[in-house]
Amino acid sequence: MNIAILLAGGSGSRFGADRPKQFLEVDGCTVLEHSIRAFHRSEQIDEIIIITRQDFVEEVRQMSTLYPKVKHVRPGGKERYHSTLSALEVCTDADDLLLIHDAVRPLVSEAIISRCVDALKSYDAIGVAVPSTDTIVRVDENDCIVETLPRPVLRNMQTPQGFRQGVLKKAFDLGLADPAFAPTDDCGVVRTYLPDVPIKIVKGEVTNIKITYPKDLEMIRTNAQK
Repeated sequence: MNIAILLAGGSGSRFGADRPKQFLEVDGCTVLEHSIRAFHRSEQIDEIIIITRQDFVEEVRQMSTLYPKVKHVRPGGKERYHSTLSALEVCTDADDLLLIHDAVRPLVSEAIISRCVDALKSYDAIGVAVPSTDTIVRVDENDCIVETLPRPVLRNMQTPQGFRQGVLKKAFDLGLADPAFAPTDDCGVVRTYLPDVPIKIVKGEVTNIKITYPKDLEMIRTNAQK
């Protein structure tokens, strides 16, 4: 099956709202619901799993009754990777294709979803990204530039990140056995513990933004009305 895993467990502390940003309303429904709808309407997606905070599990379950593709709503944990592990507890078929997506990227398009699924037919791990439009530099401990990185080979990562279940599960099994395990994202886990597995970059879109600050909601509102 092709399974979308929506990670909705963040606290949104930088956002400054009373509720986590995935539960703020935009045009009559929550940011999370916009993300659910994006995957629910895709013919490429068979099932949706939502990982959220323990104190929001029941609210998300009630919300999800409108979307039959949502099969599981589960609590995550303290770190982001705990949410992936929670999803892997119910994704047990090694051949399943998993698309792991930040719920606060509600403008993910059908085109991105389709490109991800298509790429997973040839690769066991993929990431969505767009070319960097800024000059990226490396600095020393004094914040002085020591290197200007070549922009043509740089990408800004987005989500979804996609994996064949068996590959992601193996990478996490190896990682969890490592006392120095400190993952930042799922592609990083595969790259560190299964370095022979190529991770294909799939074309993203500049509108596939991650809501970080209140001003980002206006872009969501504008695009949701199109």
